[in-house]
Amino acid sequence: MKLVVVSAGLSVPSSTRLLGDRLAAATAGRVSGEVDLRVVELRDLAVEIAHNFTNGFPGRALSAAIDDVTSADGLIVVTPVFSASYSGLFKSFFDVLDKDALAGRPVLIAATGGTGRHSLVLEHALRPLFAYLRAVVVPTGVYAASEDWGAEGLAERIERAAGELAALMPAGTPAPMPSSASAGSEAVVPAQPAPGRADGFHVVPFEEQLAALRA
Repeated sequence: MKLVVVSAGLSVPSSTRLLGDRLAAATAGRVSGEVDLRVVELRDLAVEIAHNFTNGFPGRALSAAIDDVTSADGLIVVTPVFSASYSGLFKSFFDVLDKDALAGRPVLIAATGGTGRHSLVLEHALRPLFAYLRAVVVPTGVYAASEDWGAEGLAERIERAAGELAALMPAGTPAPMPSSASAGSEAVVPAQPAPGRADGFHVVPFEEQLAALRA
């Protein structure tokens, strides 16, 4: 089972890499069997990515990174937010991939930023990008602002997103049943609407409503 993290963090240490590591650990815990975890640090590939645009050929390190990404059973992509969107380095890496390279591949999108105001970057930038590449993007994206580290909520989002990614990978653990449904419990049959009611709401004939207005 091959799980690949693509991190576009620029600093060392990097909150972007930290978020990628936490997502990877949570996902690996949901997958049965051995997990081959690879991390692609884009800052180490910046020069080769630029050269690929000018000469059309990937260098050795970039070629190895592309091979890892395109052969992954599951992909976690994490970018810092620059100018209310993904970083240029992040976008450039995915621009050098073949347009069909990620088709059908499970992808978990994540981002980091200095403020929670940029959280919608997941929906207006990352999700459309990977939808265009025809990847299968998990429903839950994870955004971590500076104030989120150590605060309530981030760990839960990480676990939920990791579970969704693992469920799409081979040998992934199925998503848990809702807490209200326990093993061996009897099926609950919805009550039928009472006469004179539709979908549980009382229906007042139009004539009665009109008569009430005239009264």
